[in-house]
Amino acid sequence: MSATEAHPGEATLSQNAPTDPPKDRVGTAMPQGIAALLQLVRILLGHGRRLVETVNVKGETPQFASIGVTFGTHNLPNVLARIQRGILRLLALETYLRKRAEKGREIPFLEPRARQVPAATPQPDKVPAEPKIPRKRSLPYNPESIRIPTMEELEAEVRRTSVGRTIARICLDLGVVPAFCTGEMGNALLQVLEFYGGSLTKLFAIRRKREIAFQKERDMRPDTWTWNWRDMRKERMRQVLGYLIGEEPPDDPIAVPA
Repeated sequence: MSATEAHPGEATLSQNAPTDPPKDRVGTAMPQGIAALLQLVRILLGHGRRLVETVNVKGETPQFASIGVTFGTHNLPNVLARIQRGILRLLALETYLRKRAEKGREIPFLEPRARQVPAATPQPDKVPAEPKIPRKRSLPYNPESIRIPTMEELEAEVRRTSVGRTIARICLDLGVVPAFCTGEMGNALLQVLEFYGGSLTKLFAIRRKREIAFQKERDMRPDTWTWNWRDMRKERMRQVLGYLIGEEPPDDPIAVPA
């Protein structure tokens, strides 16, 4: 795909885009790819903030199973910690995208590259290496951790991580699955993961592990058995969330199911 073609997410999200695209400075238009990514960030931010309210209201109801499975647990403090981390990661990503836009720097595609096997070359005689001073390294990413990094840590992580991988981490932090999304929103997320360096294989593997962990936990909670979390039809997800991601979240307070 050439740089002149449409960016992933741009077509699927354009119907909800602002009439006047945001400007990074006078006379300089926002790069189209970044504009589409920022719109995605705004939608996920709105969902994350609404999800905090939903968990606090519905966390002790059978319906919560449909949300809890996407996190792999019924433990509400752990779920809320991950959501908070996802919101902060979104804010760090927004800051990164806006700074690039101010410089007129588009986000490039990261298409898969063919693996090349280097030709064998003679090895020179080894020279004793000078001792290196160890430098402080960041903690490896762990989707099951409940640690909330500082904004400085998250901003540094976003700078050195592809946008696709960052979006994948945000989806795991917020428990975003295709059943929670409109068709357009689901397609936009998949396109960002595919063209900006994310891995669907890793994402689905983590989701599967969470489902297994959740079911083991749920087997010991008969109070939740009245709700079938495996039924992920969109009309049921609207019942759980009050809307689908990609739709405008309702303004009314979240009601506790009868």
